[in-house]
Amino acid sequence: MHIVCCSDFSLLYNQVLLTSKRFAMNLIEQLCEIFSAEQILNDEESLLHFGTDRSRYKQPDPVAVVFPRSTDEVQALVLLANKIGFALVPSGGRTGLSGGAIAYQQEVVVSFERMNKVLEVNATNRSVRCQAGVITQQLQQVASDHNLLYPVDFASSGSSHIAGNIATNAGGIRVIAYGNTRNWVSGLEVVTGDGKVMRLNQGLAKNATGYDLRHLFIGSEGTLGFITEATMQLAEAPTDLTVLVLAVVDVSALMKVFDAFRLSCQLTAFECFSQRTVDIVCQHMQLEKPLPVDAALYVLIEFDNDSEQKAKAALETFEHCLEQGYVSDGVMSQNTQQAKNLWRYREDISESINSYSPYKNDISVRIADIPAFVISLDTLIAERYTDFESVWYGHIGDGNLHLNILKPDHMEADAFFAACSELNPHVFALVHQLQGSVSAEHGVGIVKRNYLHYSRSEDEISAMRAIKAVFDPKGVMNPGKIFS
Repeated sequence: MHIVCCSDFSLLYNQVLLTSKRFAMNLIEQLCEIFSAEQILNDEESLLHFGTDRSRYKQPDPVAVVFPRSTDEVQALVLLANKIGFALVPSGGRTGLSGGAIAYQQEVVVSFERMNKVLEVNATNRSVRCQAGVITQQLQQVASDHNLLYPVDFASSGSSHIAGNIATNAGGIRVIAYGNTRNWVSGLEVVTGDGKVMRLNQGLAKNATGYDLRHLFIGSEGTLGFITEATMQLAEAPTDLTVLVLAVVDVSALMKVFDAFRLSCQLTAFECFSQRTVDIVCQHMQLEKPLPVDAALYVLIEFDNDSEQKAKAALETFEHCLEQGYVSDGVMSQNTQQAKNLWRYREDISESINSYSPYKNDISVRIADIPAFVISLDTLIAERYTDFESVWYGHIGDGNLHLNILKPDHMEADAFFAACSELNPHVFALVHQLQGSVSAEHGVGIVKRNYLHYSRSEDEISAMRAIKAVFDPKGVMNPGKIFS
């Protein structure tokens, strides 16, 4: 046995460090053959900033950040990665919560923020062709300028990139009416992991010519290739969105309210949140409570109110729910500003709870299973973690819940998150029992990869690995994400 002394360790460390520096210098020299100097950053601040997302799950450790301006540059970069052997991590708005955009293994971060052009608006096709780095809110504004609607919406729409939305099949607050991002992608341009440029579906509404490869890249989290352009479909804009906030008596009444309003109104959103959540938002944002009396739960209902008959139907449904004892009170917006004010009780939740250092979980079950799941979840947390306070909210209209556990004041952050990690298998076991998903709209990334088997069978995971090998045979695309 050879015992290594301290000086040997020091020598070995210095050799590794020197090798790493030589690799980085050599790599940057070769990157300079593709990109101009202003398109490459490797200072520590930039590496930390662009090398992570909102999950902060791992310490970022990229070797460089590049800012391509065209598909040709992305293709040249991918071919270089295959040739000399380094990995690539995509970077958009970095708003994800699953660690899908973290570069922690000396990868090159590929930021798409300079590929931010709207290339074509076609009012006849109701479509927009744009580059990967177009911000969601920018796309929504383009649609609005043409009296149309890009309907996928969520709290991070002011910073998230359209390609990132596609790569995680982002959902948001209006899935009940419009579906996820997948429903609005009619064409993609991608650079695959082996450096091929593919143009998929070309914006067609109908195309029955074999496998629709477009849908493999939607939700793939950059593990098969990078999206460089997208053709997004637009919808007819609603004329008068009206909002109700109702006080629901308990979880068992929740779906009865949902069923009643879904039958009588053209719903565009059906959101739910707890009294504790409302209290936190009102305190943080200095808002008045939405209703004079507290409630177990609140639902926010949005519907397209373009006629007197629809407003009447909504009021009659509210009165029915009141008579049946499902709700105890409610308020309905009378104009656009009031509707925006009521939405704040839902949209300001995430920002308001941040001061509590919450542990977040994004999960989904079938809509009808929500009450049973919530009751089981609350019971689990109360029995196992008496010091923990959980607040949840979500898109009840599509079965998506956001569980947030608030850190107790007396616990250190590391101990708190370690305890929450121990809770994960129990939460996901409940999800598995109901055949739900451990990630509803933030992807798998690093955070959820060890729990993938709770939502996917072994055969499914094997098939996904095989698909990955076809498009990215050398494993240069976002390694370590989705699969462990």
